[in-house]
Amino acid sequence: MVVYTSKLCLAPMVRAGELPTRLLALRYGADLVWGPEIIDKKLVQCKRVVNNTLNTIDFVAPNNNKNGDSNIVVFRTYPKEESGKLIFQLGTSTPSIAVEATSKIIKDVDGIDVNAGCPKHFSIHSGMGAALLKTPDKLCTILKELVEKIGNPNNKPISVKIRILDHKEDTLNLVEKLCQTGIKNLTVHCRTPIMRNRELPIRDYIPFIFDICEKNGVSLIMNGGLKNRKHFFEIKEKMKLNNKIGGMFADCAEANPSIFSESPLYWFQVVKDYIEVANQFDHSVHNVKYSLTRIIPGKSKLYQLITRSKSLKEINYILTNYILDNKTGEADKVNAEKYLDECREKEKIVKQELNKLKQEQAKHKLVPDIVNATNNLKANKRHKT
Repeated sequence: MVVYTSKLCLAPMVRAGELPTRLLALRYGADLVWGPEIIDKKLVQCKRVVNNTLNTIDFVAPNNNKNGDSNIVVFRTYPKEESGKLIFQLGTSTPSIAVEATSKIIKDVDGIDVNAGCPKHFSIHSGMGAALLKTPDKLCTILKELVEKIGNPNNKPISVKIRILDHKEDTLNLVEKLCQTGIKNLTVHCRTPIMRNRELPIRDYIPFIFDICEKNGVSLIMNGGLKNRKHFFEIKEKMKLNNKIGGMFADCAEANPSIFSESPLYWFQVVKDYIEVANQFDHSVHNVKYSLTRIIPGKSKLYQLITRSKSLKEINYILTNYILDNKTGEADKVNAEKYLDECREKEKIVKQELNKLKQEQAKHKLVPDIVNATNNLKANKRHKT
């Protein structure tokens, strides 16, 4: 069973917590990685697929959008590197659906974490995410059901991630209840649900929360405002926190997954590592662009070029042919933009040709319809006479 004590962890982040970032975080020194929050009802729709081409386990669901593939990959894991280190985060507000959903994936992950901390709309709608902090009895029921029906039978830990409440006593009372559900770990984001990430976290409650967790045999991970490995240990030393407390990194790890290393890399080195992993797993270009624009500084010429790219082929070509300095990522913007202009022109021509083809096909389809209609009219006329 996974042990959370003293571990450095990649936080669950929608879009940013996909496979390439998780693998980079592990390679750079993270002990555990959380996947992005997946809603229980979405997971229930998924089918488990062994991807022999990529050596991954994919959970795919029907694509409701008429454009694109008939199925979409909702969650992908690479057991060779993630086995023993991957925590699946679940968005849920219903115990029975939570159990049904996690029963599908528990064999392929190393723990289930319930999201009871994210305050964003995609998490709190239908009473999920931070909304569960307002319904603690429901949250405890969800955790107990998961512990009894998923965690214990599979020897896998159930955990929960929360935010602090407005008052210390309310927070500690909640922690007491949660620690009695049978969970193995509690992650605390040291901000209230209405606080934004730019606001300084409130870490004063952590020693008291740790005492409750320790009493109940539950490990504790601290989240919120941690910049890198060095910063985390400085905070622990300054606050005289117990060494058993772990640390979870979010925004800073999104911008640079190498912060788990004792010597974090320069951003362009991370870009090169990221695109290598993205290519290996044929990762979605939309997610690649999202992640790269979190790693690349906004004022960089390369940032502008990546935002204009529409395929992995284009991104790779730019990184291979238009980078002037492999240490700073300085880009030949003028020539790269010419290349992208050519790509868009070719794309325009292809679209025009496809439209012409569709129009021709429509004409050929209409001809027999017109002939048949004319013949029917003639037949009706003869019948009447």
